[in-house]
Amino acid sequence: MKSPDATGNIELTLQSLLKILDHSSDEIFVLDGEKRILYVNQVCERHYGLKPSDVIGKYNVELFEKGYWKPSIVPEVYKSKKPCYMRQQTYIGAELMTSAVPILNDEGEIELVVITSTELQTYKMGKVNGISGESTTTQTEDEAGQFITNSSKINRILAFCEKVAPTDSTILIQGESGTGKGVLAHYIHRISKRKSGPFLTINCAAIPEELLESELFGYSKGAFTGANKTGKPGLIEAGNGGTVFLDEIGEMPLALQAKLLQVIQDKQFIPIGSSELKKVDIRIVAATNRDLIEMVHDKRFREDLFYRLNVIDIHLPPLRERKEDIIPLTYNFLHQFNKKYHDNKVISEECLNILIHYSWPGNVRQLENLIERLVVISDSIIQVADLPDMITDNVEQVTQLALPTSLDKAIDETKRFLIRRAYQTHKSSRKVAKDLDISQTKASKLIREYCEDLMIN
Repeated sequence: MKSPDATGNIELTLQSLLKILDHSSDEIFVLDGEKRILYVNQVCERHYGLKPSDVIGKYNVELFEKGYWKPSIVPEVYKSKKPCYMRQQTYIGAELMTSAVPILNDEGEIELVVITSTELQTYKMGKVNGISGESTTTQTEDEAGQFITNSSKINRILAFCEKVAPTDSTILIQGESGTGKGVLAHYIHRISKRKSGPFLTINCAAIPEELLESELFGYSKGAFTGANKTGKPGLIEAGNGGTVFLDEIGEMPLALQAKLLQVIQDKQFIPIGSSELKKVDIRIVAATNRDLIEMVHDKRFREDLFYRLNVIDIHLPPLRERKEDIIPLTYNFLHQFNKKYHDNKVISEECLNILIHYSWPGNVRQLENLIERLVVISDSIIQVADLPDMITDNVEQVTQLALPTSLDKAIDETKRFLIRRAYQTHKSSRKVAKDLDISQTKASKLIREYCEDLMIN
């Protein structure tokens, strides 16, 4: 910001203006006449989990088609050439009131469109999904089975799920505890031909062995002491026409594994205390964080059942292998718990940086629990001091281990970071050269050296 001139006016530099826009509480997008994004402030990260450098230079429709928000205000403003207003929802759960104002040139054509979005503080409570066999988190129907991701790994998995969901093949989802196996199972159900049928979950590790058989297969009247006088249908029967999700399948006792195998092979079973053979039309989706192949070798899991379950195998990567999901997931959980506790907490940039560098041994579930804790205990802004010592200590150790071991390596890594960031933003050697204050020849050489993968994509 420059000093006042003779008339007392203060001239803002471009750098000062951009700093002011980044501190706005509203999201600000600027599009050109071709609907390409010329500018977006840092609030974009809060609403979509995307950094401005991930957005600038892209066409608006690219992000809309990926589902980052709905509906789109852009077609209306470019059609009417008049200010438009609309209520929108982002894919991480924020509700926005959006305005789009066109700026016309001398010929009356759109030169720029300025879009601003204000987050609506509506604290709607979700409803509990009544699923037998486990306690479930509070969420709306739209949120159940929804994956919040910016990860190419997860997007490939979701694309694979779209291929296998319409079939009745049994699916085995493997991955560490807390990676979202249950959410993925629900997602598969929602895009399957069984979506109008029930989705029932049972956690094989959470129910005592002596009760698990009756929960799964049900029992006839008088089957055992204390049984319901009229008998009780099990989850297998209740899931007829839908999907039954068996979480922690590795914890299922061997005696029940044989009975489950019959259900998968023949779609039939006999309830406890009954002689009546019952037929069902269900799809089985199972999940585990155990090494089932090792359990098969140790005779703790039936080999024939493993191969019946493993018709389609999906492995969910841990959160530490998809760090690009940490920001959108953090804001998603922040929205959820702000609604739950009727609050409006925000998180500092310094705090976000520490979350990105943490290893997350408990994966997405650990992140969710942490954000709930932070919303409860923090002041209006969640700061680094609010984080547990186990997180800040871990990040400090990892950061120290990750420091370059030589000056040349530190210079090379810094050079690589700056070139890649500039190229992702501008996609032009001329603009990269201008941005980094180097010659275009040098910029072109460095882009070829450090950005080959970005040029391919």
